[in-house]
Amino acid sequence: MGRVSGKVAIVTGAASGMGKADAHLLAREGAKVVVTDFNEVDGQAVADAIGDNAIFLRLDVTDEDNWKAVIAATVEQFGGLHILVNNAGVIALGTIVDTELESWRMVNAVNSDGVFLGCKHAIPVMTDSGGGSIINMSSVAAIHGQSFVAAYTASKGAVRALTKNIAMYCKEQKNAIRCNSVHPDGVKTPMVAKVATGKDTVTAEEVKEVGKFGNMCEPEDVANLVLFLASEESSFINGAEMLIDNASTITPPQGV
Repeated sequence: MGRVSGKVAIVTGAASGMGKADAHLLAREGAKVVVTDFNEVDGQAVADAIGDNAIFLRLDVTDEDNWKAVIAATVEQFGGLHILVNNAGVIALGTIVDTELESWRMVNAVNSDGVFLGCKHAIPVMTDSGGGSIINMSSVAAIHGQSFVAAYTASKGAVRALTKNIAMYCKEQKNAIRCNSVHPDGVKTPMVAKVATGKDTVTAEEVKEVGKFGNMCEPEDVANLVLFLASEESSFINGAEMLIDNASTITPPQGV
């Protein structure tokens, strides 16, 4: 207990799935957590479930002014910012030939622009707070590519590269901020279940069943890695690509 005591964290996309698991675990380990999401109802429910150590703020990660307002409110409420978990993300099926430009721009706006904006505006505040840790959620798609999600693969590749840029910048600035990317394979979340089933909404049972589609871990598995990167236990880890994929990226395709 207490691995991030005294820290203040913002978690994006925290209304469900990995972000929800991240928020709960960081709070249990002593952090004050700002739960953010576009989904106000479920986001507020997460903050309420955590209790006094959390607040909910609506955040559209593609909106720069919204980011500025959320970070300012975080400092006003909790006095600083030490941990930023850029978890919010969307996915759209489509090969490079099938993907429409509108879909491409939407996916990259959330997954890539959202991470850029969060880091851009959080770094000065984290510097003033004495440093901290940025955890950017990428994907194994950024490592080996996935042909059926062209826009998603590109957006997560951008997150992978930007993370290294930020790590080098912060090292050069000596601002005590680290930045690492996390690369899951499949995670049992509502977003993944929607893609797997083709439905707009899914039940808890359908989320559970999505594990049968492939190499899926639990959101809590990812949250444990996020907690490690947020804590001082990882104080010399900066600019790393942290795979959480059960060796999927080094396992040859079946039949090869």
